Amino acid sequence: MNLHLHGTPNPKQLAFFEAKARHIAYGGARGGGKSWAMRRKFVLLAFRYAGLNLLLLRRTLPELHENHVRPLQEELHGVVRFHGTQRVFLFPNGSRIKLGYCDKESDVYQYQGQEYDVVGLEEATHFTQAQMLFLTTCNRSVRVDFKPRMYYTCNPGGVGHAWVKRLFVDRDFRGDERPEDYVFIPARVTDNPVLMARNPEYLNTLKNLPEHLRKAHLDGNWDVLAGQYFTEFNRDAHVVHPFPIPTWWRRFRAMDWGYNDPCCVLWLAVSPEGRVIVYRELYARRTLSSEIARRVKEESRGEAIAYTVASPDAWQQRGLRGVEGQCIADVFAAGGVPLLPANNARISGWQRVREFLAAGADGQAGLQIFDTCPNLIRTLPLLTFDTFSAEDVADNCEDHAPEALRYGLMTRPGRSALPAAKRVARYDPLSNNGLEMRGYHAL
Repeated sequence: MNLHLHGTPNPKQLAFFEAKARHIAYGGARGGGKSWAMRRKFVLLAFRYAGLNLLLLRRTLPELHENHVRPLQEELHGVVRFHGTQRVFLFPNGSRIKLGYCDKESDVYQYQGQEYDVVGLEEATHFTQAQMLFLTTCNRSVRVDFKPRMYYTCNPGGVGHAWVKRLFVDRDFRGDERPEDYVFIPARVTDNPVLMARNPEYLNTLKNLPEHLRKAHLDGNWDVLAGQYFTEFNRDAHVVHPFPIPTWWRRFRAMDWGYNDPCCVLWLAVSPEGRVIVYRELYARRTLSSEIARRVKEESRGEAIAYTVASPDAWQQRGLRGVEGQCIADVFAAGGVPLLPANNARISGWQRVREFLAAGADGQAGLQIFDTCPNLIRTLPLLTFDTFSAEDVADNCEDHAPEALRYGLMTRPGRSALPAAKRVARYDPLSNNGLEMRGYHAL
C-alpha cells in the first residue's frame, strides 16, 4: 500500500491541525492553503481514531469534486476504499469520510437524523447561517475518546459572510455560545511558502484586483464585501482604544428605537477639531422603553449631555403595558431622558456618514469609534447597497447602530470650544503681539 500524503504543513496549517476547540476556522484570504489543510486534517483524524465518522461539505457538487473527491482519490489510492455512488472513503480501521454538498438551502435536510463526530464546511461563507445551524445538530457523538468538532475554511464575502465574521472575527457571542469554543486561525497567501515558491505571480494577481476584492482576498479584510456601502470603513483608521474625554467636549446621544428589533443608543462627543467620537453604546433586544430610558440615564450619570435625538417612530402613538396611549418619547421624557426627533433623510444622512468616515486635513478620520462599541463596529461595514436605489442602504441589513449614527451626525454637531475660564495667555513670538489665547484640554 502506498499512501501519498505529500506536503509539509506551514505554521498556520499546523496550528489548524493542533486546535481542538469545538469550532475551528482557518483562512481569511486567498492562497492560504485552506483546502489542503481541510483534507489533511480529515485524513489524519480518520487514521488516528478508529471508527470516526466525518462529513466534509462544499456548497456545490463541481466544487466538491475538484477540491476534494479527486485529490483524495489520488492521495488515498490503494489504502482507503472509495464508494463512488455514495462519495464515501472507507478506512481500514472503520473510520469513514462522507463527502457532500448543499446546493439548495433545503439540501441540509438530507443529513437529518445522521450523526457525525466531525463536520467540515469548506468555504464556509458560501453556506447560509440556517444551513450552518442545522448542520451543528448533526455534529454529535457518544464517544469517550473524542469530542465533536466542526471545522471551517473561509474567505470574506458570500452569503455567510456575516455569521462567520460575527463568530470568528468579531467574536460577538450570543445566548449559549462560549468564547472558548471558537478558534480562528487567519492565513494569507504569504503564509503559504509552497505557493509562493511555485507560483509567485499569484501574489501580483491578488494585488491587481479591484480595491474591495484586493482587501478581502489579499489582506483577509473582513470589513469589505461585494456591494459594501461604506468601503471607506477601516478599523485601523476608525476604531480606537478608549481615552479620557475632556469634560468640556460637547456630548450628545442618538437612538434608533426597536423592541423586537434591537434598540441602539450611541453616546457621541465632538473634539475641538470637529472630530466625532462614538464612546459608548447600548444595544438591547426586547427591552421595555422605560428600562432603556433608565439605563441611558444611569450610564450618563455625571455627564453633561446636550441633547438626545431619536428615530421618528418614537413619536408614534401606541399602547404599552401600563401606559396605554403613550408614545416612546413620552416614556423617555418621564424617565428623565427627553428626546428630539431626528432628521430621517436617508440618502443625505448616509452621505453625511460617508463624509465623516473620510480623512480630514490632518490625515485623521472625522469619525472614531471606541472599541467598546462592538455592534456599531460590526454592522457598519456590513451595510450593502439597495438593489433598487443605488444611493441607499439595503433594507435587509442589520442597520440599527448605523441608523443611530446617521441620526446623530445629521444634527451637524459643532466643534467643542474650551470655556473662557480655562483659557490661558501664552507667549508666542510668531504672533503679531507676542501673546495668543490658547486652550489646552490637558489643563
